[in-house]
Amino acid sequence: MTGRLWAALAVWLSFAGGLSASETTHSILDFRDLDGWEEDDHERALSVFLETCPDMDDPDWSALCALAQQKPEARPFFELFFRPVLIENAQRPLFTGYFEPELNGALRPDSRYRFPVYRMPPEARGAGQWLTRREIETSDVMKGRGLEIAWVDDPVELFFLQIQGSGRIRLPDGDVIRVGYAGKNGHDYRSVGVEMVRRGIYEVHQVSAQVIKNWVRRNPVEGRELLFHNPSFVFFRTVDQVPADKGPLGAMNRSVTPGRTIAADPAFVPLGAPVWIEKGGENPIHRLMVAQDTGSAIKGPQRADIFFGTGDAAGRAAGKLRDPGRMVVLLPIQRAYAMLTEPLQ
Repeated sequence: MTGRLWAALAVWLSFAGGLSASETTHSILDFRDLDGWEEDDHERALSVFLETCPDMDDPDWSALCALAQQKPEARPFFELFFRPVLIENAQRPLFTGYFEPELNGALRPDSRYRFPVYRMPPEARGAGQWLTRREIETSDVMKGRGLEIAWVDDPVELFFLQIQGSGRIRLPDGDVIRVGYAGKNGHDYRSVGVEMVRRGIYEVHQVSAQVIKNWVRRNPVEGRELLFHNPSFVFFRTVDQVPADKGPLGAMNRSVTPGRTIAADPAFVPLGAPVWIEKGGENPIHRLMVAQDTGSAIKGPQRADIFFGTGDAAGRAAGKLRDPGRMVVLLPIQRAYAMLTEPLQ
């Protein structure tokens, strides 16, 4: 299952067994406490940090970004000017993955390409809660207004495009349109994976993006009703300024980088901050990444969504990821010590 879809299940599982949210704690670690730190490609991490640090307005970050733009040796730069901070609460750590899907589409509808990718209608912008997914898809409210960016051939893939929030549409002549998040209808996201578990269709460990897609396709009537369980509906915009070899735009309006970008909760992790990841599971990851994206259901200090890239292979890799671990935020020294909840011993 993709990270965006796993997020609601993650919150449910994180507090299983009677755990509840508690006060957040902050602990300063030593770089020697970071498992695999010495072996990482710090130069690569620095180049990703430089993609977005110019957009960080706080003076602490601006000063460090100016230093980074002088292209210092990467590992000493991080070790000299940052401190690793472990931010925790009662929520269990969880890592998932997300990707940029690629759909087949066309600029005009026909018997194959029948499912529209919509721009945001003006009356939905700033309206609070607008129409639900069901009301949008079963009425004529969007039709005949020129709001279609393209038409795609698979409504299930279109549903998952909305969960990811960005993607690419490959046209019959080989050209590609990149689309990004433009807004939504104001309704909260509700996980169809959680709903399938609630209905007893699958157990938690059985649910994945591919399992959901296959079930909806095998059961088209019940499947459509299942997708209506999520009232949230995402509208798109064309993204022409991003080269084809770059990743999609993240929450900082900059391209994200496969294997080096995470989506995190900005309530705990500053957007643009370096974050040390120690992910367990079948394929462990110990790597310095950068928090350049967010997700509406990515909540908590130990919750991260790792960006895997574009297309089916990235989607399969992202869909398999649901692992425990630890993430440690690298903060400017003064800011790190200011966050301590208890004085140092």
